[in-house]
Amino acid sequence: PDQPLWGLDDAKKLSSGQREALYKEITSTAVAWSVASCGPKYIDATNILKATKAAMGKAIDKLAVSPDYLLLDAIKLPHIGIPQRGVVGGDGKCACIAAASIVAKVTRDNWMKTMDQQYPGYGFAKHKGYPTLEHRQALAKLGPSPIHRLSFRPLAPQLSGNS
Repeated sequence: PDQPLWGLDDAKKLSSGQREALYKEITSTAVAWSVASCGPKYIDATNILKATKAAMGKAIDKLAVSPDYLLLDAIKLPHIGIPQRGVVGGDGKCACIAAASIVAKVTRDNWMKTMDQQYPGYGFAKHKGYPTLEHRQALAKLGPSPIHRLSFRPLAPQLSGNS
């Protein structure tokens, strides 16, 4: 609280090097931080927004210190009994939301690098799961891996064979 972190911004606007440096600083100096996720089957069974809210709830539950107030990027969590505010474009306006976006992005990118080793041929370390041409070509050649979300619209027609 008494040492602001300089350079915080929306994770998508930072280079990977900037994100990595800020990630180390955030995770070593934050009062509390936590990461949680929902798997592809849960996302396919519900939707990405419900899965995002569920993962955020799980991350809040895992915090070593309970927050008094939540600042969230554009959404609210009605199932969480903590006062809160959704800030549109929050990752570019609020330091704590920017920090959360950086921790989430670095964590996910590192997980995708691990998945690249577990599921070679998809290029996860390079495209991080985004539907690039290389990723779509790998899907056409290899079919979906266990970590693919079959409901993701750009991929769903290709995965079902209805290109």
